Amino acid sequence: MILPKRINTNFFMTKKYNNNFKYLLGCISNNNNNKSINSINNSNGISSISRNNDILKPEKNGKVEEGEGPLSGYRILDLTRILAGPYCTMLLGDLGAEVIKVENPITGDDTRSWGPPWAKNCDPNDKSLPESTYFLCVNRNKKSITVNFKSSDGIKIIKELVKRCDVLVENYLPGKLDKLGLGYDELSEINPQLIYTSITGYGQTGPYSNRAGYDVMVEAEAGLMYITGEEDGNPVKVGVAITDLTTGLYAHGAVMAALLSRAKTNLGQWIDCSLIESQIASLANIASNYLIANREADRMGTSHPSIVPYQVFPTKDNFIMIGAGNDRQFKILCQTINQENLLQDLRFKTNASRVQHRKELISLLKSKFQEEDTNHWLEMFSDKGIPFAPINNIQKTFEHPQVIARGMIQEIEHPKTGKIKLTGIPVKYSKEKLKIRLPPPTFGQHTYEILSNLLNYTDQQINDLKANQVI
Repeated sequence: MILPKRINTNFFMTKKYNNNFKYLLGCISNNNNNKSINSINNSNGISSISRNNDILKPEKNGKVEEGEGPLSGYRILDLTRILAGPYCTMLLGDLGAEVIKVENPITGDDTRSWGPPWAKNCDPNDKSLPESTYFLCVNRNKKSITVNFKSSDGIKIIKELVKRCDVLVENYLPGKLDKLGLGYDELSEINPQLIYTSITGYGQTGPYSNRAGYDVMVEAEAGLMYITGEEDGNPVKVGVAITDLTTGLYAHGAVMAALLSRAKTNLGQWIDCSLIESQIASLANIASNYLIANREADRMGTSHPSIVPYQVFPTKDNFIMIGAGNDRQFKILCQTINQENLLQDLRFKTNASRVQHRKELISLLKSKFQEEDTNHWLEMFSDKGIPFAPINNIQKTFEHPQVIARGMIQEIEHPKTGKIKLTGIPVKYSKEKLKIRLPPPTFGQHTYEILSNLLNYTDQQINDLKANQVI
C-alpha cells in the first residue's frame, strides 16, 4: 500500500497555500540571487556544499529546487531549544522536512551563547557574537524566525504557522504553552492533523511532571551515572549528553510513526516524550538484570557484566579494546597472543566460568597486552575474526578512513562564519540522497522570508511587528 505524504484538507489545497509551500520546499534558484546548492567531493573526501545566503528578501515567484529525502513535503514547527528538541527536529530536517525554528527575539536559542569554542566571523568588521559550535551541531537544515509568542501578535503568528505545518515540537514545562493558548487542545482545533510533540524532563503526568529536565540530572536520577565509571571510582557522566540525544531519537521515531498513523486516520495526535522515560528504556540489559533477576548493577569501567574478556586493556604505549563474546572468539584471542595454555585452564573453559573467574583472567591478559604497543596488537588481530579497536581521540576519529568514505564529514558555506565542517547524515537511502541542504541559520535569518512568503505579511506589517518587538 502506498501511503500519501499529506492528507488533503481545505487549507492544504488552497492555491495560495500550495504556491507558498512549493516556494519553501527548497532554496531559491534564479538569475538574480543564484541560490542553487551544489554538492561536490574534494580531494580530502569531504562533501562540500556551497550556498549563497546574502539575499534575505527572496522573490515570491522564485524558481524552487525541491527538497530531497523521504520527508520532503512535510513542514515542522520547531519551538525547542538546547539539545533534545533541536536534535529531534534536525533529524527530521535531515530526512527532507522543512523545519521552521522559532526563537526568542532577544536571546534566541540558549546554545547560541554556549561558548567557547566559537566559529569565527568571516567578516573582520563583524563584531557581533560569533556562532557557538554547540548551536551549529544540532541546527542544520532549519530556518530561523524570531517571534515573541508571549505577545498577542506573536501568538497569532504561531497559530498561522500551525495551520501550515504537519508537526509541532516543543520542550516547555507542562502547561506553559497551554497558558499562552498554544497547547495541544487549542492548536488541534486549528489543525486537526497536527502532530504535537512535547519533550519534557519527566512527562506530562506524575509527581515530578513540573520539574525542569536536565540531561546530567536525569543521568544521575535514572541509573546511568551510577553504572558509569571505574569499579573503584566515583560515578561519572557520559562524555556527551546522551540522555538528551536518546530522547531526541525517541521523539523523532515517534513523529515518524505518528505520520504513518495520520495517513490512515486523517488525524494528528499528541506525543508525550520525556528524558527520564527515554533513559529508563535505554538501560536495556541492566534494567532486565534487576527487574527479572533482582540483580543490582555495579560500575565496571569498560567491562561487561556478562561477557569476559570484554574491556579495554592497557598496552605498552596506550590502550586497546578487546571483546571475546563466545568460546570461539576466546580461542582466537588466546592463539593470537600466544597464550594457548589458557584454553586448557578449567577456570576459563566457558564464558560462564570466565565471568566467575574474571579477576584472574583479566590480570593475566593485562600483563600480556602490556608487553607490546597498541599498533603491534592491532596488526596481530587484523582479520582474525575477533572484535578489537584502538581508543581513538576525536582527531583520529574524524581521520578514520571509514568515516571519510561514508561521508560523515561535510563542509557547508555559512553566511556568517564561512565554510564550516559538520558531521554527516548517518543514514543512507537507496532511492533518495540525503544532504545538508541548509547551514545552521543565523539568528532570525528567515523571519522576513517566512512572514512574507508563507504567511503573506506585507512589508509594512513586518515593520510594525519589528517596531513592537514581536519579531
